[in-house]
Amino acid sequence: MPDAALAEGGRAVFELLSEETLRNVVDVLVRLVESAGAIVIFSGAAIAFVRFVVVAVRSRSAADFVPIRLDLGRYLAIGLEFQLASDILRTAVAPTFLEIGELAAVAAIRTALNFFLAREIREERAEVEEARAEAATPARPG
Repeated sequence: MPDAALAEGGRAVFELLSEETLRNVVDVLVRLVESAGAIVIFSGAAIAFVRFVVVAVRSRSAADFVPIRLDLGRYLAIGLEFQLASDILRTAVAPTFLEIGELAAVAAIRTALNFFLAREIREERAEVEEARAEAATPARPG
């Protein structure tokens, strides 16, 4: 039998990748996905900071900062999704009960953060749309 085949119960089982090789590949993938999440979050923070400075110099109106917060929130939500994906990948190869428990805790926290962030974005967006609609409606004489 070739080296890639293992005898198990009288039949040949072909091993495509050893568990160690698979762990190493998944480790690289986890780092790539974590890096992608970090880059998304950093990019969103950097863009939001520049926009914040520009708006702060031009205007002091609180309403002008809302779109910046909404956009930053979107970047954070996407970044958190990448981070959660990396956590799931990390437990893809023969996870222990401890790793599954840690994943469940981290996933619950990140999901809750994402839920509340999405809710805040939705509420802020509704307020912005309402303010635009009120500004576009001409005042009626009394």
